[in-house]
Amino acid sequence: MELLAVRMPVVNVGDDLVRSILECLSSQGLRLKNNDVLAITSKILSYSEGRVVEPSKVKASKEAIQLAKKYSLAPEFAELILQEADRIYGGVEKAVLTLKNGFMTPNAGIDNKNTPDDLAALWPRDPEKSAGNIRDEIREATGKSVAILIVDSGLVPLRKGTNGLALAVAGFRPVRDNIGKRDLFGKRIVITRQAVADDLASAAHLLMGEATEQTPVVLIRDAPVEFDDGVYGSADMMMPFEQCIFMSIIDRILREKGGDKA
Repeated sequence: MELLAVRMPVVNVGDDLVRSILECLSSQGLRLKNNDVLAITSKILSYSEGRVVEPSKVKASKEAIQLAKKYSLAPEFAELILQEADRIYGGVEKAVLTLKNGFMTPNAGIDNKNTPDDLAALWPRDPEKSAGNIRDEIREATGKSVAILIVDSGLVPLRKGTNGLALAVAGFRPVRDNIGKRDLFGKRIVITRQAVADDLASAAHLLMGEATEQTPVVLIRDAPVEFDDGVYGSADMMMPFEQCIFMSIIDRILREKGGDKA
């Protein structure tokens, strides 16, 4: 498998993202092939779709002020979290653990890193739909059938640092089911699935970086994935709470305490 980082200028609100990506690929001598995977950061997608806000213009509610005080946040930023999150579970200084579109993520995916001082970026409104649209536009423009992977930063409990998280996929199956297969010693596999999309997202995230790299797109070639015409989102990559080793415990504790707000 080969991964090639694609440098791009800053993407602004309303920019034609597909056109910008194709121009940058061409300027760097990269030509798309069938079954390539284009990993794209969610942030440049958010910018192109206008999913940015000015926190200073947000009016903080009483609940937001309480949340901000508890976790050392700006009240306006806390208000955005309340507006964007599906559920809030608690937090630590400067970060709140939330459920957003079926993903466990800090601050409902809202980020003011790599944004101008007065702006914050929200997650794309519908990453699944956007991934499918980008794939279709690239096919129309180039004649090539490529897969699209929308990537954001994620966290693993008790591990330092961020890794890659797949928000949506178009063109390959995001999860490989090994249940029922045999391992090296002939034992039947009982519960193991491989998060293929998240694996690719983490590989791409290593090249995308978190600071001044300016490489929000990674071309992935010869990826060991099962290509298809499907478009997949959070519903295809998440499991029920009761089957999740983390969420089943968190949910039980919260039910015992009488709620899920913290």
